Amino acid sequence: RHCSPLQLPPCPGKVQTEPSLGLLGEAAACLGTGRLWHPAGAQPRSLPPKQESALKALGTEGLFLFSSLDTDQDMYISPEEFKPIAEKLTGSTPAASYEEEGLPPDPSEETLTIEARFQPLLLETMTKSKDGFLGVSRLALSGLRNWTTAASPSAVFATRHFQPFLPPPGQELGEPWWIIPSELSIFTGYLSNNRFYPPPPKGKEVIIHRLLSMFHPRPFVKTRFAPQGAVACLTAISNFYYTVMFRIHAEFQLSEPPDFPFWFSPGQFTGHIILSKDATHVRDFRLFVPNHRSLNVDMEWLYGASESSNMEVDIGYIPQMELEAAGPSVPSVILDEDGNVIDSRLPSGEPLQFVFEEIEWQQELSWEEAARRLEVAMYPFKKVTYLPFAEAFDRAQAENKLVHSILLWGALDDQSCSGRTLRETVLESSPILALLNESFISTWSLVKELEDLQNNQENVSHKKLAGLHLEKYSFPVEMMICLPNGTVVHHINANYFLDITSMKPEDVENNVFSFSSTFEDPSTATYMQFLKEGLRRGLPLLQP
Repeated sequence: RHCSPLQLPPCPGKVQTEPSLGLLGEAAACLGTGRLWHPAGAQPRSLPPKQESALKALGTEGLFLFSSLDTDQDMYISPEEFKPIAEKLTGSTPAASYEEEGLPPDPSEETLTIEARFQPLLLETMTKSKDGFLGVSRLALSGLRNWTTAASPSAVFATRHFQPFLPPPGQELGEPWWIIPSELSIFTGYLSNNRFYPPPPKGKEVIIHRLLSMFHPRPFVKTRFAPQGAVACLTAISNFYYTVMFRIHAEFQLSEPPDFPFWFSPGQFTGHIILSKDATHVRDFRLFVPNHRSLNVDMEWLYGASESSNMEVDIGYIPQMELEAAGPSVPSVILDEDGNVIDSRLPSGEPLQFVFEEIEWQQELSWEEAARRLEVAMYPFKKVTYLPFAEAFDRAQAENKLVHSILLWGALDDQSCSGRTLRETVLESSPILALLNESFISTWSLVKELEDLQNNQENVSHKKLAGLHLEKYSFPVEMMICLPNGTVVHHINANYFLDITSMKPEDVENNVFSFSSTFEDPSTATYMQFLKEGLRRGLPLLQP
């Protein structure tokens, strides 16, 4: 079954046929009418004359490479567009002209040393990591296999580079703001997979691009899929300092021509920075990919020389991808009271030791609460609390409620695959949010984690709960309504759900999933019917 990005996201085990950007308008229109859109069903179109001529001259693979460099799609390669190939052929990489953003060097400013810690992705966590398994060749994964260390183990930054992390004037504690706004949604479509080199970052993107370049030379600050960007919130305020927590969605391109694109998309980058209110001093900085779940990276790679080529997808686990300040920022040049430069080393040769004052915070917010608020900013469906699997059933038992559970291959609340359409449509609609908050305890789980629970002999109750779930699961996503004891009273597969919402109301025979005139959006109406049917079946079975 082919799986469109505007339907369900590409998931392990499925080959996706990707639409060209020219079809995105049709896809959005189909979505607006509630119809499924299958690229395979699109009518073939003749190419524009220039592309037809280029195809004859270059062949399919040549045109694919040409298009990946032709970023403005004008069918001409400008010197700026050709630069990545020139650098590749000559082996030289000119210093980027965008890094300083017009700020001249200041010898009196402080600098911060950032260190990278990187452990490569564990290939055994991928379902297709073995050579030849499901047709995956060693060449397809070469960029991934060769990425074993951070590109830059250490780098020095001027403190002014971190000004984009400062909050806007008047920003309240815990109130999120966008450092880099997301420009995509399920209705605007997504960015092309056929790219190798990131566009030059601008403005506030520059510092994030420089930081992520410590891991790999080709970071894309803006992801192909929504939600893009970087969001932040204040977690502590003192007279002179802020603590800012942030969440960044970015990805990396691991291949270069003549190989086909290979996208590496961590679930998220999160972290914090403690900096002075004028950004002249940075006390602490840390950025990392969370590693507390069994899978935390999505990988997608093309198998052909066009935008419509088959795409393979897998999920895996990276143990460590982290940047951390070696210590507080220190002056580049040390001056005495008269403004004279002082040697930064003592006569003994030891470096001068700096003493930093203790920060007294007037307002503070917990890391957990800040993370929740950033998550809601990125994913409005998280206005409903989704508890950990076992905790959800304990809460349901205590409150005598049904459990709304989503079981899927990849994470629901980060960029590592599954659930894109689900979370961006029905789960964030107001009627669904209201009913879930009022009548259900919600949870979502990775299949891998429930399989581990099922194999755990130490906790019998958790083993039983996991087994009841896995019995009802079908790839890629299963939505379930359960009793507090784990019994599934109602469930629906995401693909079946999308099939139903693509039908005309008069064609739906099963009234359990018939449309309601209350909602214009058939997806919302159908999911509402699913939840209400779960309540009808489950409420009489709850213990009084």
